[in-house]
Amino acid sequence: MAPKVITEEQKQEVQEMVARAKVALDAIKDYDQAKVDRLCQALGWAVANEETFTRLSNKSIDESGLGDRETRPGKRNKVSGVLRDVLRLKSMGIIEEIPEKGLVKYAKPVGVIAGLVPVTNAALTEIVTGIFAIKAKNVVIFSPHPASKNTTIETVNIMRAVLKREGVPEDVFQVVEKPTIPVANEVMAQCDLTIATGGPAMVKAAYSSGKPAYGVGAGNATMVFDETTNAEEAARNTRISKVHDNGSGCSSDGNLVVEASVYDAVLENLQKEGGYLVSPEEKVKLQAVMWDAERHRTSPTIARPAKVIAELAGFSIPEGKRFLIVPETHIGKEYPFCSEKLSPVLAIFKYSGWENALKMVTEIYKVGGRGHSVGIYSFNDEHIDELARMAPVSRITVRQPQSRANSGSFNNGMAMTSSMGCGIWGGNITNENVTLKHYMQTTWVSRPIKEDRPSDEELFGEFYNTQTY
Repeated sequence: MAPKVITEEQKQEVQEMVARAKVALDAIKDYDQAKVDRLCQALGWAVANEETFTRLSNKSIDESGLGDRETRPGKRNKVSGVLRDVLRLKSMGIIEEIPEKGLVKYAKPVGVIAGLVPVTNAALTEIVTGIFAIKAKNVVIFSPHPASKNTTIETVNIMRAVLKREGVPEDVFQVVEKPTIPVANEVMAQCDLTIATGGPAMVKAAYSSGKPAYGVGAGNATMVFDETTNAEEAARNTRISKVHDNGSGCSSDGNLVVEASVYDAVLENLQKEGGYLVSPEEKVKLQAVMWDAERHRTSPTIARPAKVIAELAGFSIPEGKRFLIVPETHIGKEYPFCSEKLSPVLAIFKYSGWENALKMVTEIYKVGGRGHSVGIYSFNDEHIDELARMAPVSRITVRQPQSRANSGSFNNGMAMTSSMGCGIWGGNITNENVTLKHYMQTTWVSRPIKEDRPSDEELFGEFYNTQTY
């Protein structure tokens, strides 16, 4: 069992890492925009070229036992999207001017960043964080998840090799080689900012570190299919989202809320896409193996293939079936299939009447996932608008595969990222996709403008010159 208290030796090691990070931070402070943009490109290629990223992805799966070899390497596309976004932006000097308000904004580095790496995103989180950080002239100390530490160490070492080749101090990026929770807590306490992509416990620790932190909330991604749904395409989108990396992502479709008139067609197409419809008896077995007596998810069924989960539950599924479909009629904390599943397991609900769909979404997010995301497959703009007005989430994707869309894609306008804030709903300080802007500080310069002072009559309206107290 890992120790719960940091040793003096470990504390000294962290202090030395921070000291080296500050030296590196000072060394890069005068880099210009062209130089950091070139570094972003060099780092991105070194990690996210197909050969290297596939190898690192497979290494992380072998190391942790979590994830899917077929789909995880596709995460490299996220790096391309991040590069697309950051190369179009300025990150130093004047980054915005608003002449009519007399305002000019200047970008400044944050400093030394603690980068927490989740077990299911080793290789991706490091390079995305690294690109955002170097773009804004920050430095990073990465704290790996113990179950995927070797992948993180190798990824960061590749990034360090690129820096050395380009004549940049290697200590712009460092990695904790013997990670423990106490060491991670010490790194967060000594750094200027924490980017906490990981489980609820680690995010809570980040917010308790005494330093600023961007954390993410839990997901429980839910899709609403109304009567305008194209069942074939909607089912395909769900399959794409659900099987990606064995459903390990917080954006992977977890619940489908389906209108009665299209329910049978959606269910049929889900099965054509590789879904296995779980029987009532199998549902009982599945619940018993996926959650313990305290309703905690069991590790052996997280991010494992559908076949493996079914076998652990005591039943078998045919070849070619890649996700499990669980019909559900109840919503509440006592019904775990409507909570986050982190696996290729999908709950499906039937509704009649649009108002009932909205009620079901509300109830599902009382169970878990507030602040994260909802998707809708609809061509009815009123339905999309009404869902957007009431859903307690930070992002809604329309007619798209949820896990590919809400963190940004090449065919929507969401900012590309590997970390998504969930706002106050999810216990986070931001509900935006965490991107370059969150890695910068800004100085606002205000020059005088023509006075903009409305009259008291305009400001106080009908209450002007009325009763006083």
